[in-house]
Amino acid sequence: MQASCNQLHDPPGTAHEDAAASPCGHSRSTEGSLHPGDVHIQINSGPKEYSENPSSRNPRSGVCTCAHGCVHGRFRSYSHSEARPPDDFATESGEHGSGSFSEFRSLFKWLQKSLPYILILGIKLVMQHITGISLGIGLLTTFMYANKSIVNQVFLRERSSKLRCAWLLVFLAGSSVLLYYTFHSQSLHYSLIFLNPTLEQLSFWEVLWIVGITDFILKFFFMGLKCLILLVPSFIMPFKSKGYWYMLLEELCQYYRIFVPIPVWFRYLISYGEFGNVTTWSLGILLALLYLILKLLDFFGHLRTFRQVLRVFFTRPSYGVPASKRQCSDMDGICTICQGEFQKPVLLFCQHIFCEECITLWFNREKTCPLCRTVISECVNKWKDGATSSHLQMY
Repeated sequence: MQASCNQLHDPPGTAHEDAAASPCGHSRSTEGSLHPGDVHIQINSGPKEYSENPSSRNPRSGVCTCAHGCVHGRFRSYSHSEARPPDDFATESGEHGSGSFSEFRSLFKWLQKSLPYILILGIKLVMQHITGISLGIGLLTTFMYANKSIVNQVFLRERSSKLRCAWLLVFLAGSSVLLYYTFHSQSLHYSLIFLNPTLEQLSFWEVLWIVGITDFILKFFFMGLKCLILLVPSFIMPFKSKGYWYMLLEELCQYYRIFVPIPVWFRYLISYGEFGNVTTWSLGILLALLYLILKLLDFFGHLRTFRQVLRVFFTRPSYGVPASKRQCSDMDGICTICQGEFQKPVLLFCQHIFCEECITLWFNREKTCPLCRTVISECVNKWKDGATSSHLQMY
């Protein structure tokens, strides 16, 4: 024990010499226990071993002294006890990740095995409702084609094709008549005047069928009215007035479409279950009343917008006053929107001049002047470009 203390107080170089010259008693006893013919293998802790074993923090841990050996033995066991928790956490996270991956793999295998059966059921479902699916796709494509064509014709203004507008009118009317004639046994046209079609028992899919077809037919009807307005000559109805009529027709269409599904849905909800069963009959009455309350809230929500449209339609707010020739000459006689000569020039409140039709078309989408961005119109006049809402009123 005294020698160990001397080694601790000596300089590093002296300690090495003493350790090499006089090994400890433990090593002597080991050498003394060797017999002739025995092989003695000495294992030294070199830099390679230290680099491979990161848990040994002291490079002198290979010195053969009892005191140092005991100290280093405790240090290594303590280091292992400290390093164990991160390994445990990594093992747990690895097990959790492998568990999630195995669950995902099992789900993927289940889907892979069930895919043929899902396809069979999907094909059966499509074949069972092939008429409704085909008709829905046809009505949607017809609406998109007619809506885009009407907007293009409105944008062309005086250059719009009367023949194209007449064709759209005939196309929409023919599609509606053909649809009702094909399903005349169901009397689907009754729902247009708030009556129930002639169906004994209304299921959920039949209600969706009736409401969807009625909604598209109403859109076709009001789009046909827009085509009639397009056919009116400009000297009878100017372009600016046509825009107000487009806006009024679209708001009337949306307002009417809110009320049309009410009788069909009310009949379906109130007739849910047998009337002999008091519980199901009471539940049907409650659901029907809740439906009517929601429709009333929807009605009052659209009422404010409809009143604004009516006010704009009858007041016809102006964006300015007619401009004189002198004022037009100050602007070089060129409209900055169409880059052409002024046609019925209008002087805005911000003292900029534009063609009447150009600025009317501009204010169908914007509120401000095209040049100085001064607010001229208080509200954006929607639907004055002849567009029809693509929203499907299913309830």
